[in-house]
Amino acid sequence: MDKFTKEQRSKIMGKIRGKDTKAEVLLAKGLWRYGYRYRKHDKSIFGTPDLSFKKYRIAIFVDGEFFHGKDWHLENKRPKSNVEFWKKKIERNMARDNQVNEFLHSKGWKIIRIWSEEIRKKPYTYVRKIANEIEAIKSMIYYK
Repeated sequence: MDKFTKEQRSKIMGKIRGKDTKAEVLLAKGLWRYGYRYRKHDKSIFGTPDLSFKKYRIAIFVDGEFFHGKDWHLENKRPKSNVEFWKKKIERNMARDNQVNEFLHSKGWKIIRIWSEEIRKKPYTYVRKIANEIEAIKSMIYYK
């Protein structure tokens, strides 16, 4: 049983951002500062990655811990109310993430999934990780 009315719950859920979250913006700004140009939410790429580099076939997804099921195997990390709804929703999100990963991987894309919490803690660690991936791919293209 929900403690909010349907209208209140709708208003609360409507405030949850799907695009341009704080972690996503932090990562994007860091990459931009280092001179890496990307596309945000490119719908022409299956799964609509948060950031993408088509030239290098790199898709970056910034996943929220709750909606993408971080530590889902731990019982105490699961929601306590409206259990069936959230179980179905989060497990479907996790299945979709796997489907997107498999499809992009089969098309030769490098997929990078990062938890938003991790970006907020160590943004430049992930900026450097992505930069290293780009540079590695650049060097492979250069030597072909």
